Amino acid sequence: MTLPITTRETVPTAGLRLSGLARLAKRHPLVLIGGGLLALLIILALAAPMYAGDPVNMDPFTRLQPPSDSMWFGSDNLGRDVFARTIFGARISLMVGLLSAACAAVAGLLIGILAGYNRTFDNIVMRVMDGLMSIPTILLAIALISLTGPGIGILIVTIAIPEAPAVARLVRSVVLSVRERPYVEAALCGGARLPKVLWRHILPSTIPALMVQSATVCASAIMTEAGLSFLGVGVPPEIPSWGNMIASSRLYLAIAPMTIFAPGICLAVTVLAVNLLGDGLRDMFDPRAKRRR
Repeated sequence: MTLPITTRETVPTAGLRLSGLARLAKRHPLVLIGGGLLALLIILALAAPMYAGDPVNMDPFTRLQPPSDSMWFGSDNLGRDVFARTIFGARISLMVGLLSAACAAVAGLLIGILAGYNRTFDNIVMRVMDGLMSIPTILLAIALISLTGPGIGILIVTIAIPEAPAVARLVRSVVLSVRERPYVEAALCGGARLPKVLWRHILPSTIPALMVQSATVCASAIMTEAGLSFLGVGVPPEIPSWGNMIASSRLYLAIAPMTIFAPGICLAVTVLAVNLLGDGLRDMFDPRAKRRR
């Protein structure tokens, strides 16, 4: 006698994805809105060479032209395509914001974990962090860039340095509370080495707070980069950036308003997307914050 062959029922993958997105949109809409908007901006910035045109080509005969079919946002005072410069400027702002947040998060995580477990290291290094936090970010960035010269790499470093202390203090506070938990003490009493305890028990507890703080640092870094570029100490003038676009076009606001409105609106939308994502992550990892609203 032959037994009937049974097949395992499979659930369509697309249905799972849709149901997952629906649950995310219902429970944490800010994460979906902010993350989706930020992902769209990143895709548009990465694909800029495929559709945006040339951001550095100058044509004095077409300077300060209104929006048209060939130049969607018009042209600036040097005849450059404002749409192309706005799209390519998104690359600079997003790269500086994301990399500055990543550098500050990594440095702050290492310093915060070590400070939370070593009192000698805590007493020395955290006083240095307090000193860095007392220096305005703009002034420190201007001083460092004046010594080394403008550039994207030094700009990322100068923004990450004053942001790292805030991350370190946050991680340190999490470590100080988590290291007193019974499961951490049980692991240490059971013979587990400190590096293993830090990796398996302490580090995962810091990730939620670190992600929320990184979103705040990213938004602050984008605004700082735009401010430094506006002052002329950010990225070099030949590189399209929202800050130097606004600075170079501020005298032509009445003649060609899109030269300022286009980068200004994109800057506001980008910072809004990052802040929405950060607020959504905070509510996701701390449901009590959402109930208190």
